[in-house]
Amino acid sequence: MISRLGLLLALASIVGMAACGGNGGSGSSTVTSVSVTCSPSSVTSGGTSQCSATVNGTGNFSTAVNWHASAGSISSAGLLMAPTVTTSLVDTVTATSAQNSGVAGTATVTVNVTSANVAPIIVDAGPQPQTFTSTNVAFVTVTVCVPGTSNCQNIDHIMVDTGSFGLRLMSSASGGELNLSLPTENDSSGNPLDECLVFLDGFIWGPIQTANVSIAGESANNVPVQLIIPSSSSPAVPSSCSSQNPSGGTGNEGNSLQAFGANGIIGVGVFPLDCGAACTSQNSSPPDQYYDCPSSGTCTPTFVTLTQQVPNPVTLFTSTGDDNGVLIQLPSVPDGGSADVNGSLIFGIGTQSNNGLGSVQVYGLNNNADFTTTFNGSTYPGFVDSGSNGFFFQDSSISTCPSPNQEWYCPSNSPDSLSAGNQGTNMSSPVTVNFSIENADSLFSGSNTAFSTLGGTYPGTPAGFDWGLSFFYGRNPGVFTAIDGAPTPVGSGPYFAF
Repeated sequence: MISRLGLLLALASIVGMAACGGNGGSGSSTVTSVSVTCSPSSVTSGGTSQCSATVNGTGNFSTAVNWHASAGSISSAGLLMAPTVTTSLVDTVTATSAQNSGVAGTATVTVNVTSANVAPIIVDAGPQPQTFTSTNVAFVTVTVCVPGTSNCQNIDHIMVDTGSFGLRLMSSASGGELNLSLPTENDSSGNPLDECLVFLDGFIWGPIQTANVSIAGESANNVPVQLIIPSSSSPAVPSSCSSQNPSGGTGNEGNSLQAFGANGIIGVGVFPLDCGAACTSQNSSPPDQYYDCPSSGTCTPTFVTLTQQVPNPVTLFTSTGDDNGVLIQLPSVPDGGSADVNGSLIFGIGTQSNNGLGSVQVYGLNNNADFTTTFNGSTYPGFVDSGSNGFFFQDSSISTCPSPNQEWYCPSNSPDSLSAGNQGTNMSSPVTVNFSIENADSLFSGSNTAFSTLGGTYPGTPAGFDWGLSFFYGRNPGVFTAIDGAPTPVGSGPYFAF
């Protein structure tokens, strides 16, 4: 799903190759050194870090290494799974030359105790892998409770989206996990309030309800959330909503769990509300987003107050002070992808020891939450969107895949190395970002679900440049999303930083 508001190759077992060992096929070859890097270099309890080794030598030497971690476990491809800890520790990762066991390199990864502001992220096959496979989607678990009661439910596989705002849950009628009866929000006429939310690839529809929401150690009470319902449910989708389906869009993505791909979506983007002043009575007429839905009759667009709108839940985490934005951390993913990948959704920016900005570049945003991306000599609105499952941009020189994957790129030279320049409103010149695109059909042919090289054509008009989840892997310390108007150590949002 490309979730912008307004808007699989098995890993080679290098240990196995090393077993064939010897001297790499030449008696005159020599391994002289091994160097190791791990990203990120700091993880939370049970987190992951992708390590890589560079082997130097002379002659036809072997680049194979054997991995070892002083704590936790590490795969033959260098993916470290940190241990579960109650006190912080330093995990030493060692890569030893398979040709010469006397030559090795090390790197350290700090494993921190899980903090109250850290929610585990997983990229895997999704909420119903026996039926369909989710690709390149970051999921978290959210606890939802009926206000004023102890009636709660943990809902897993909720998509993390920096391109939208608010918590939205798939109804049981849509195939989602939610089985709580939450109180309905009413508008000023006393009628139920429903919402139509349009994405680049479809729309969702359903009533606004109220819930107490907890994620990791953060919580907020009486939060307006949206219940996503199928077109077969009541109230019916009004024509002024369905007519907003984008060109080539899939229509109501709430019709099934497979259509939506998740049990819900948590929008943690740069705006505090999903509509803001545009949906209040200060305008001459309401936009086709919030609807008055009487028990009999047709739903019609209506004004709503700011407090009735679906909020970015991060803005309500005021008791901990982690309410100014989020940091997403995901380890590196090699070409060809990885199976399940674990990362972290960290609340707050510069509010605790685990969410400092460090030396990242801050990209100021315009009123549409965009910076400028320059690619192939053209400029585009650029944005960072974890809810998009790849890079999405226009490049007619790259071949697209045959049907049914014609929206994805299948370059003949795979991986295809590319670069673009990103420039924030606070910057005088762009910063170059290098990235690669691999043949999507080849990626999808295996069992992997996490890809740093997945890309496709941008579906909207005018064209933009969508830095989706592929962009997030291996960035240290991660990708920051600062909320509009919220103070941070480097100034108020909105901005992205990486």
